[in-house]
Amino acid sequence: MAAPAKRARTSGGLPLPAPCSVLRLARAPLSPPGPGCGFTPLAAWPSGGDSDGDAVSGFLCWCAGVGLELSPKVAVSRQGTVAGYGMVARESVQPGEVLFAVPRSALLSPHTCSISGLLERERGALQSLSGWVPLLLALLHELQSPASPWSPYFALWPELGRLEHPMFWPEEERRRLLKGTGVPEAVEKDLVNISSEYHSIVLPFMEAHSDLFSPTVRSLELYRQLVALVMSYSFQEPLEEDDDEKEPNSPLMVPAADLLNHIANYNANLEYSADYLRMVATQPIRKGHEIFNTYGQMANWQLIHMYGFAEPYPDNTDDTADIQMVTVRDAALQGTKDEAEKLLLCERWDFLCKLEMVGEEGAFVIGHEEVLTEEELATTLKVLCMPAEEFRNYKEQAGQGEEAREEDSLTITNIPKLQASWKRLLRDSVLLTLQTYATDLKTEQDLLSNKEVYAKLSWREQQALQVRYGQKMILHQLLELTS
Repeated sequence: MAAPAKRARTSGGLPLPAPCSVLRLARAPLSPPGPGCGFTPLAAWPSGGDSDGDAVSGFLCWCAGVGLELSPKVAVSRQGTVAGYGMVARESVQPGEVLFAVPRSALLSPHTCSISGLLERERGALQSLSGWVPLLLALLHELQSPASPWSPYFALWPELGRLEHPMFWPEEERRRLLKGTGVPEAVEKDLVNISSEYHSIVLPFMEAHSDLFSPTVRSLELYRQLVALVMSYSFQEPLEEDDDEKEPNSPLMVPAADLLNHIANYNANLEYSADYLRMVATQPIRKGHEIFNTYGQMANWQLIHMYGFAEPYPDNTDDTADIQMVTVRDAALQGTKDEAEKLLLCERWDFLCKLEMVGEEGAFVIGHEEVLTEEELATTLKVLCMPAEEFRNYKEQAGQGEEAREEDSLTITNIPKLQASWKRLLRDSVLLTLQTYATDLKTEQDLLSNKEVYAKLSWREQQALQVRYGQKMILHQLLELTS
């Protein structure tokens, strides 16, 4: 069984595509399907459509026509889902049961779209940092094509102008609500990369093939919206175990699979084979309960950045808090007494950089039960805290000193047993990190504990609060462990 793709912790930039769908918000069909099983053209750029029932029936009819097989035990519905369209069990489902099977011919990718030949011929000119340009061009062409065979599939997409990714929030709101979480910095890098990619590659390509791309789709704002949709809805087929050195597979759109919402405690998973992609139950699912896929092990800051929502505390067992690597350096500098000690500390930091244990934009990642970057953080604490003479010897051996000791393990349960200097530096780093937020933990707790006040918050305020609170709870746990 193919494991869901997992995201690396990054400091921003155009992220890799997701292995599942976004939480659906304020969804409106892009275009109503026509009667029967015929395909419905999209008129220029649609803004809404017919009833949910017509959109779903049109999609199901399209599924039958392309060989996408849904189990009679599941239903596509807005009712009984956490948000927007989702999938619900009509009958009880057991682990291992196939919920639906998508033939590879029904996937929407640069290889299956109507301009596949052109995209293949121009592949060299369409290379980019993200690797998403061919798929995005395929979507731009299909969405404005009057006779696109994908129209009934598009009818269940969200209204693009109402996506809730922070990249669409006003900058002031983004900075105010998400200060300290790492999201504003990641979004700013995304926006720069998207604009550069659009102006240097995408727009020139569309202008060179103006017969295939109408003026209505030559828009940076529309391109940003489609990037967010690919970020949220696309899938990335995992590499084989022996292909770890290869470039990641390109993203693709998987009808039906992208309807499923996400929770950390998911109950279904997508499996890949030569001819089909199958959604398979991983847990018993009771009648009437929603079917959830997984995006991978995603912290709340990643969920809101890439999908526009966060899981309420404490549901996201994959949540993490970051301590910026440079924050640990700054905390260590606070403890230096004179210029000589500062110079020695900078020498230690430069050595850690050469060992590739730290970087100016990197972060140490702390989970509820483990430090996900244990080797990097343990080595950093050791090098910054060891006596000067010991550091000289360690540096001469190029970091090949004694083997890692069990008492220096950074498992959460072992942190209280660390050397006093390690705990002090870790604690100071946490305190500096907490200063980057606009509010303290008690303020967040008061908001969350008052249901009436919480209910009056906007959607964005609620989601940002969940992100901040989850991170602060992890950081405060570290404070207690290092006291």
